[in-house]
Amino acid sequence: MYQAREMIYLDNAATTRPDPAVVAAMDEVLTDRWGNPSSAHEAGSRAKMSLEEARSSIARLLECNDDEVYFTSGGTEADNWALLGVMDFWRGRKNHLVTAATEHHAVIDTAKWWQEHGGSATILKVDSEGRLDPQDVAKAITPQTALVSVMHVNNELGTIQDIAPIGTVCREREVIFHTDCVQSFGKLPLRFTEMNADLVSISGHKIHGPKGVGALVIRRGLRISPRFIGGSQERNLRTGTENVPGIAGFAAAVGLCARKMPGEGQQIKILRDRLEALILEKIPNVRINGSRTHRSPSILNVSFPGCEGAALLVTLDRRGFCVSTGSACSAGAAGASHVLLALGLDMLSAQSSLRFSFGRFNPPEDVDALMEVLPSLVERQRATAPVSVRGS
Repeated sequence: MYQAREMIYLDNAATTRPDPAVVAAMDEVLTDRWGNPSSAHEAGSRAKMSLEEARSSIARLLECNDDEVYFTSGGTEADNWALLGVMDFWRGRKNHLVTAATEHHAVIDTAKWWQEHGGSATILKVDSEGRLDPQDVAKAITPQTALVSVMHVNNELGTIQDIAPIGTVCREREVIFHTDCVQSFGKLPLRFTEMNADLVSISGHKIHGPKGVGALVIRRGLRISPRFIGGSQERNLRTGTENVPGIAGFAAAVGLCARKMPGEGQQIKILRDRLEALILEKIPNVRINGSRTHRSPSILNVSFPGCEGAALLVTLDRRGFCVSTGSACSAGAAGASHVLLALGLDMLSAQSSLRFSFGRFNPPEDVDALMEVLPSLVERQRATAPVSVRGS
């Protein structure tokens, strides 16, 4: 039998450990509310009650209407559905979408797929902090533009986009606006109406909920095409029997976030800031990537020139530390992070980067433990790295 080793987990932007209250909520549904929510008997009604209670819980945190929340299998499906659902609905009338070079693969790869299949897409540049100018969005919009998609918090950098002005630009031009809030939902205060968004993607496993469940929030009155056919679930737009245990766990995680968000966010920010300060103090020649002012409290992305980020990751893993070199969705892919390259980093600098991300279950001691080993690992790798990595 596999025995989990003791580890310090600093990769919460990839996924989070489920909260015990989430596990308990899922266990209750699996045990007592296991019916099909579409069935017209008591077992189905009990499951349906869990489903709708969860929908209301998520709507309350986002301050949207219950019937604007459509459950999905996660953030990637929600992003795909937002882009392709809108573009398919407008097919033959408008075929252009706009997004940014630092988007999650679920968005930027979908935009590229749309281009490869006869559509048109503009992928906008960002500044050196990963921020997008709303006026650049305005300039990119044409009479053929159906959709603009810009994420709220970047999953690799933590950089926060000022999305409300982008949404205003879209409304002025009568263009649909989608934002990926997977890394901000449950961590930062979000109000659906204040974002000026028409579509919002969220996910459960980034907020100490389960994997395999998320939602797309669709503004009332907005028409998009369904992505699945064959059933009447989710008001005929996302068919298939709903993952009620996962949705119940998602709702439990949302409830915890609603209660814990202000204090928990500040505690996490203290850890992030302390790690950043110690890295800058104890390790020479490093670069903090992304915005230092407009950023999520939980994510720190650092380049260690002269090192290979992937090699550092493996060495840290052997010492019991879980970190990442970027998005978990592109782990193992060749080359450097497209996000870091979009900031203007050269290939070697981008490949020398690590992402540290904090969550609910990180005590202050985790930072101390990491800094006991990280400076020496960086020094050793710089001393032994080939010339091609050192860049000299």
